[in-house]
Amino acid sequence: MDMERALVLDTVRVTEQAAIAASRVAGKGDSDLVDQAGTDAMRRVLNELDIDGEIVIGEGERDEAPMLFIGEKVGQADKDSWPVDIAVDPVEGTNITARMINNAVAVIAIADKGGLFQAPDTYMEKLIVGPPAAGKVDLTWPVAANLRSVAMSLDRAVEDLTVVILDRPRHAELLREVRAAGARVKLIGDGDVIAALGSAIRGSGVHAVMGIGGAPEGVLAAAAIKCLGGEIQGRFKPRSEEEQKRLESMGASVDRVYSTNDLAPGQNLVFSATGITDGDILKGVRFFKNGARTHTISMGYQSRVLRFSDAVHLLGDGARVTVQI
Repeated sequence: MDMERALVLDTVRVTEQAAIAASRVAGKGDSDLVDQAGTDAMRRVLNELDIDGEIVIGEGERDEAPMLFIGEKVGQADKDSWPVDIAVDPVEGTNITARMINNAVAVIAIADKGGLFQAPDTYMEKLIVGPPAAGKVDLTWPVAANLRSVAMSLDRAVEDLTVVILDRPRHAELLREVRAAGARVKLIGDGDVIAALGSAIRGSGVHAVMGIGGAPEGVLAAAAIKCLGGEIQGRFKPRSEEEQKRLESMGASVDRVYSTNDLAPGQNLVFSATGITDGDILKGVRFFKNGARTHTISMGYQSRVLRFSDAVHLLGDGARVTVQI
């Protein structure tokens, strides 16, 4: 069995358990507690898998443990295990989970070694579009030109487009340009990975994602967008001289526009996201007397299959049983 087929359901189990753990402490107003719960659950399941894994996109550096840190080894790691690179965000949207706001998810991407760009924890300017507009946009173009291209690819007017942008003061000029071009803007507090998915899934009501967000999230988004046939373009935006030096030490450039394949070059690539709170694409975790119900989206690059999994996790005879709906 190839790596992708072997691991796609394992990635689902990883994000399901992280989402359940984070959801149990959601709404308590403590983002650190949420992050800790999701991370602990994700680490536990990763270490049960038959992989020789290394975290290349994680929650920080080793000295910030017990988060899943960059360079951490996970999995059973025996001689027959798959050697893989892993990008994780156990809780994308810790603040919104702590406040029970929509669109918080647990996210993971797994690729063959070297299959995920090792982006440092800095900012990245992003342009993300779905399959119809892939190859027809350019991050260096004016905003209005990109919006016209997206509209033409969808055979609709610019006025019918919805662009997702993080609600940050740094985006004041971008907001002005998008609205001046005629498009509508959906502002979000957090969660640009799930927004990226929306841009590539028909019926979500999202047609593009623009603006500056986290570089690690850009790699996670690239993994999903590659599987879905869309496009992401990114350009690093370091926030300090220290981040600039770190980028340079990793061989990255602030002048270069990175493509989907630059950020997620792997040919064996799997991605999974499970809803923690209700959102535009995924339902949040629902608890009942003896278990929980989860909603997950998963995909593989080679298989070209997009799965939505509605699962009920039961506690029976002291063991967890999962029933796919």
